[in-house]
Amino acid sequence: MIVTLRRQLGEPALPARLRALAAGAPASAPVSLTLELGPGSRDWLAALPASGPFWYQARPAQECFRLGLGHALHVVSSGGQRFASLASAFAGFAGAWRRNGTPLAFSGFAFDERSQGALPNSLLAIPAVLFESAGGRCRATLTTTAAQIGQAPALWLELLGRPAPDNGWHLLPGADPTLAEHAWTARAGAALRAIAAGHAAKIVLARSRRLQADRPLPVRRLLASLVEQQPESTVFAFGSGHATFLGATPECLVRLAAGEVRADAMAGTAWPGSPALDAPKNQHEQALVVDAIVAALAGCCAGLPQPGAPGIYAAGPVAHLRSVVSGRAAPGTTLFDLVRALHPTPAVGGFPTAAALAWLAGHDERRNGWYSGGFGTLTADGDGEFSVALRSALIAGETIELQAGAGIVAGSDPAQELAETEAKFATLLAALNAPAEAARRTRG
Repeated sequence: MIVTLRRQLGEPALPARLRALAAGAPASAPVSLTLELGPGSRDWLAALPASGPFWYQARPAQECFRLGLGHALHVVSSGGQRFASLASAFAGFAGAWRRNGTPLAFSGFAFDERSQGALPNSLLAIPAVLFESAGGRCRATLTTTAAQIGQAPALWLELLGRPAPDNGWHLLPGADPTLAEHAWTARAGAALRAIAAGHAAKIVLARSRRLQADRPLPVRRLLASLVEQQPESTVFAFGSGHATFLGATPECLVRLAAGEVRADAMAGTAWPGSPALDAPKNQHEQALVVDAIVAALAGCCAGLPQPGAPGIYAAGPVAHLRSVVSGRAAPGTTLFDLVRALHPTPAVGGFPTAAALAWLAGHDERRNGWYSGGFGTLTADGDGEFSVALRSALIAGETIELQAGAGIVAGSDPAQELAETEAKFATLLAALNAPAEAARRTRG
């Protein structure tokens, strides 16, 4: 199908179609042309680029796959007004957007509005080339600005001409984790003392593990492993050209579709050998998240949002309690308004929010990349969805940083919370170890 797209990019009529779409548009207006590529279901990872920005999103169980290459337009932001800045930029894009289909913008943001690192703190972008597979059909959407129509076909062909290498890798032996584990359990003990003193009801602590491979990791193969192993999750990735942030998350932060709002209230964790999800600690943690999400959405909805009955959501060997909170958006409410109201939920920050965040800031909490922030897509009409960026890794060359967290509440056992983070690390570790396992099976 990529060959089909290359052929269409060489057709003399393509610039004329783009100019017809752009008629009367300002020079900076995005212009998007959607081309049908035929029936089928593709994950598009063969087109993953060796460099430059890219976006990937997959819901394997729904056979929905997206890959965005390059940026036709993008904006970055940070600080207390970062979501308002992204909303304003998106409104500008959408107001002038000329299109014949349903193009998408992608967005991602860090947990902490002040953090700076390998990725922008928050980013909104319209890919130059977007591949999609959904509903048994494949399509490509080509985007440029009205001023760049003449140069666009050559730029699109260039993006298609630099696929990423697909070599294997092996993880190198790591350092003894004992000291780091002791330090983390000590932090969990400090959080429990703060909770006992009445400073907060819940504090979510993140933990990281740094690994080293014998060569730069081919993101393509790692994503393919996540797609295979986590079919019920949302698999996501953003590559900046210098670093790649990827993962497989079970949690929807918020979805807006035709005025209907939906958010996942997810907390409590169980894995083989752990206490059951109906244990009091898990039930208490889940109740905090449900109440906080209902309260946060109340100011954005026409009427009080309603939580559904809690159920069990399994993501590989790890399971959670989940209730879906739904409501009707108040007139004029945007997806970024909903994100600003919800983030950070008690599932990733703690409760009450301000007290938990103050404790984390005072105890040197560090979260790299977009871990426990968000990753999402928006249509030109303003509908869309953000996922909570969990079960993730930040990759730069041969270095991989895994991150996971655990919610500390009254009655938490630091050793058990450490085991919870290990269970969450297992999602990425299984994908990282998949090539070696495959090689051993082949030799056997």
